[in-house]
Amino acid sequence: MSGPALRAPRSDAEVPAYLAAVGLPGLADVHVHFHPDRLTERIWAYFDEGERHYGVGWPIHYRTGAEERLRILAELGVRDVPALTYAHKPGMAAALNAWCGELADTHPQVLRCATLFPEEGVTGYVEEAVRAGVQLVKAHLVVSDMAPDDDRLDEAWELLARARVPVVMHAGHGPREGRFSGPEGVVRLLADHPDLTLVVAHLGMPDYDAFADLAEAHERVHLDTTMVGTDFMERLAPVPARFLGRLAELRPKVVLGSDFPNIPYPYAHQLEALHRWGLGEEWLRDVLWHNGRRLLGLPVSP
Repeated sequence: MSGPALRAPRSDAEVPAYLAAVGLPGLADVHVHFHPDRLTERIWAYFDEGERHYGVGWPIHYRTGAEERLRILAELGVRDVPALTYAHKPGMAAALNAWCGELADTHPQVLRCATLFPEEGVTGYVEEAVRAGVQLVKAHLVVSDMAPDDDRLDEAWELLARARVPVVMHAGHGPREGRFSGPEGVVRLLADHPDLTLVVAHLGMPDYDAFADLAEAHERVHLDTTMVGTDFMERLAPVPARFLGRLAELRPKVVLGSDFPNIPYPYAHQLEALHRWGLGEEWLRDVLWHNGRRLLGLPVSP
């Protein structure tokens, strides 16, 4: 268990000292969003109506420009920054992938990311992304209103599985349910593509146990911590106390996620939420750094 001298960070300014106390050189956050400016504004406008969509207000804490957000992440210790984006209609994904490529080309700290959508041409632009060295892919079953086992995605999933590219998938029903959310579609996807490297976002909230079952059953399935355990999300999808034992056992499969910048609280609060689970400093070191670095194929040692 964490020693009494180790206190959870209460503000972003306290995060570097907290990481030093835990013995980490930084954070390996696999769930950070960057979108083109117009799309960012539309997404933030959606969250501005949080009461209508989620039943609670959802004020964006980091409502600032992309360069400022990159600076904030650097100060927090996020060494290699994902730029996850997603499409909500046909014809968007290829253009978003091109934008992500340009962002990575002009900002060395940004990982090369991509997305996909069930549409004609998806295999082609995913193959192009793989050839370009894509490091992380985002799939959002709710926003994209897509089934993970849609036949049109079959060859794209196989390309990503062979290339060992991790896919961060928002697959759970929380915080908002979609037509294709839930574990059933992911079960079918993994039956067809058992070698797919999958990261289930938000620990699959609220179906924590069902997605933990998948992480236990499949070597390359992981769970990310995005928003889980925070005061905000405990009102919408609380983590059962008994589930913490499973998280302790799944330690090598759990990776840090934050949803920065689209969170209604400071980044430090995600670390505070993980800390107060009391799963120990070794667990924290693996989840905050080691597991994510290994997943992304990045050096673990500074």
